[in-house]
Amino acid sequence: MHRRQTYTLGVPLATSEMFRSHPVASSGDIDHARQVLSDVFLPLDLASASASTALDLSLNVVKVGRVTAGYLRFGDAVRIRTSEATDYHVDIPLTGTATMRAGVGSPVYATPRTAAVFMPGLPADLDCGKDFAQVSVKVPHAQLQLELEYLLGRSDVKPLVFSAELDLTSGPGCTVLQTLHLIDLASRNERGLLQHPLAAQRLEQVLMESLLLAQPHNHSAALASTAAPAGPRPVAQAVELLKFSPGHAWTVSELAGDVGVSVRSLQEGFRRAMSDTPMAYLRQLRLDQIHKELSDAEPGSVTVTEVAARWGISHFGRFAASYRRRFSERPSDTMRRTSISRD
Repeated sequence: MHRRQTYTLGVPLATSEMFRSHPVASSGDIDHARQVLSDVFLPLDLASASASTALDLSLNVVKVGRVTAGYLRFGDAVRIRTSEATDYHVDIPLTGTATMRAGVGSPVYATPRTAAVFMPGLPADLDCGKDFAQVSVKVPHAQLQLELEYLLGRSDVKPLVFSAELDLTSGPGCTVLQTLHLIDLASRNERGLLQHPLAAQRLEQVLMESLLLAQPHNHSAALASTAAPAGPRPVAQAVELLKFSPGHAWTVSELAGDVGVSVRSLQEGFRRAMSDTPMAYLRQLRLDQIHKELSDAEPGSVTVTEVAARWGISHFGRFAASYRRRFSERPSDTMRRTSISRD
C-alpha cells in the first residue's frame, strides 16, 4: 500500500498527525465534535452525521501569534456546513479528498495537492471523504487586510478577495506547507519556538506574506507593480528604529508604517542604500545581541538554543551558518571560549 503524501518543492511532507502535543478533542460524539470545532474555527454543523456515523474526530490546535492552525481528522465521510466566516480560512488536505465550496461559487476539489481558500462573509460547504485529514489555518480578517495596506502603502484599499484554489505543489502552497511543518516541529516542545514572541511573530508573518504575495487575489497586479524607492531619510529613520530596539517584534509592515512609506518602497530604499533588506539588517543586529549574550553568559546558565530562540531564530541551521560567517566561530565556540577565559 502506498502512503499518501503532500509535497513541498518536490519533497514529501509527512501526513502523520500534526500538532499532537496540543490535543483539543478526540471524540466520536457528534454534538461534542460540532461544539469544539465551532469554538476553535467558526460556527458549523455536521450536516450528514447521524447516530451511525463513525465520526472518530481528532483535533489538535496551536496558536501562532494571531493565527490559528488546527489538525483535524474524521473516520467516516462527513459533510460540514459553516456559518458566514468572519476571517480568512485555508483548508489544506493531508489525506483523503473533499469537495469544498464557499457560498454559491465554483467548487474546489481538494486533495493533498490542492487546498481551498475561504473569504470572510461567506458560508462554506465541505463534503469530506472517508479517512479525511487536513490542516485548517484561520487568519484574522483585520490583520491580513492591514498587512495588505502596509504592502501597498495606502489605506484606501478594497477588501481582499483571493482565488479559491491554492496549488500545494509550487509557489505559495509550498511556502505555507514548509511553515506549517516548522510550526509542527516547534509545537512539540514546551520550551520551543512558539513560546518566544519574536519567533512566533516571524512564523505568523511568513504565513500571511505567502498568501498576499503569491496567491492570486484582487490586488495582485498592484503588488506586482514597481514601487519608487524610499529616500535616504526614511531609510535612516528605519535603521535608527531597528538599532534602538532590535528585540522588538518588528515586521517590515510596521517599520514602513512608522517611517511613512510603503513596504515595497522601504525595501527598495534599503536595497539601494544598504545593499540589504530591512529584515536581513535586523537579523544582523540580533546576531550581534546573541553573540554578546553568549559571550557574557555564566557557564551552564543558558544554552545556545535558548538564547537564539529568545531573539526570534526559527531555523537553527541557517542561524549557525550566519553566525559563523559573521564571527568566524560557532555559537558553541563562543560559549566555550568564554567559559575557558573565566576558569
